[in-house]
Amino acid sequence: MSENNEAVTVNDAPEANRYEVHVAGELAGFADYRRLDGVIDFLHTEVFEAYAGRGLAKTLAEASLNHVRQEGLGALPHCPLYQRFIQKNPEYVDLVPEASRAEFGLA
Repeated sequence: MSENNEAVTVNDAPEANRYEVHVAGELAGFADYRRLDGVIDFLHTEVFEAYAGRGLAKTLAEASLNHVRQEGLGALPHCPLYQRFIQKNPEYVDLVPEASRAEFGLA
């Protein structure tokens, strides 16, 4: 939930190759990805200006990485937001394949 009690949801939109964050049913932002063999490669994240400052990017990263974990996949944080999020939240480092961690400053 956001500060003003509007419902915040995150869902995978595989037909658009992205995770989407919605506020009160309205699209507020997204994280583009590409599916590779056993991993989700996060490429770009955007929260629309009207929704800035609400922590939605963090909510989007956390929910999408939790979904990746539930699916038994790995994650590649090519998107700088995801890279910073994982650096600040080491409980997600295990999602990044060990051979790729140094590339993202996670080794």
